[in-house]
Amino acid sequence: DGACQLTLILGAGTGDTARESATMLTDTHCRNAKPREKLYRLNDQRGLYLEVKPNGVKAWRYRFTLDGKASMFALGEYPAVTLSEARERSEAARKLVKQGINPAQQRQLDRIRQASEAKNTFEIVAKEWLQTKDWEDVTKNRRLDMLERVVFPSIGNMPVREITPAHVLDILQKTAKRGAPTVAAEARRTMSAVFEFAVATLRADSDPVWPVRKALPANKTQHKPALSKEQIGKLLSDFANHRCSFQVSHCMQLMWWTLARPTEVAEAAWDEFDLEKAVWRIPAQRMKARKEHLMPLPRQAVDMLKGLHAITGNRKHLFPGRDDRNAPMSAASLRQALKVLGWSGAYSPHATRTSGSTRLNEMGYRPDAIEAQLAHADQNNVRRTYNHATYFDERRAMMQEWADRLDEWKEQAQA
Repeated sequence: DGACQLTLILGAGTGDTARESATMLTDTHCRNAKPREKLYRLNDQRGLYLEVKPNGVKAWRYRFTLDGKASMFALGEYPAVTLSEARERSEAARKLVKQGINPAQQRQLDRIRQASEAKNTFEIVAKEWLQTKDWEDVTKNRRLDMLERVVFPSIGNMPVREITPAHVLDILQKTAKRGAPTVAAEARRTMSAVFEFAVATLRADSDPVWPVRKALPANKTQHKPALSKEQIGKLLSDFANHRCSFQVSHCMQLMWWTLARPTEVAEAAWDEFDLEKAVWRIPAQRMKARKEHLMPLPRQAVDMLKGLHAITGNRKHLFPGRDDRNAPMSAASLRQALKVLGWSGAYSPHATRTSGSTRLNEMGYRPDAIEAQLAHADQNNVRRTYNHATYFDERRAMMQEWADRLDEWKEQAQA
């Protein structure tokens, strides 16, 4: 130890000092410093010391004076914290002192802030944001499903303040690359809304979606054209001969027999049906226009539903989910089946309504009855007040003929 030409402070806390030199520490000095009976400190520069304890532990300390009071600030233990790292840390602490900030108190505040931010992950903030929305539960569940599939796996566990535009861009590009531009657009809008909520509640400084909002080309909704009679027959025949689950097959059939929206069919519940009267009453909360809608059921649909009731009648939904039997199946199951059958490029489930409307008009039915069946709101304010139930008998006859035609086209395709 005597070979160390350093400033040596003996008997820490006693005020006794022995100054040998003003030479700064080297790593060799630090490594060779041996423990003594009493704690001692080796001076480096500008308030930085290496404290050597009797048990052999070597710890960095920064001595400073603030408001006339001398204090020590711990910078970590040697050799985990190297000499150069200790100098960097002491310099950072010195800058805080110049600003009148106690570095020990600042570190405590930083730890509290980091712990708080660790709890405010993107997933936690997103779910909190969802609860603030005045949406129907079905809408919230759909949005949450998208987040769980697309966003949470990448950034769900990250503190919302640490998420960067690069993280967001990676999610958007991966989603678009797998052929889901519509989902990517929804993810972009949703993430931006969550970050705006985080900024408003002081848990983020900015919206990282904004810089990359135009990184992907604008999503243009491509509506599939109406299927011809021959195509409809071929589609229904393919489903009849495909070994997909009975739920997917029956869901597809019910959608064509009623021309209801895919989600309205996939999430249908047994208490909505009166099979004796052949009526399907879809509640307002499940309708796009938030208005209850009555559907006449053709004979084919009633027969199928009676058979299905023997299988899933003890459940809430006609088509229980695969993973959660207490929840409905996802309409995405229809799209997956279409992909397997090779129809995904020419037809989407929603195109059923376009095809039905086109073919029913060709069959000579009144547009008013067709629009009523599709639950489309009349753009004319006066006409909109006209009770759509007035068309119900006409719609019943129309949908029965429609179901009969579907059978004919299917048989022709199988011939």
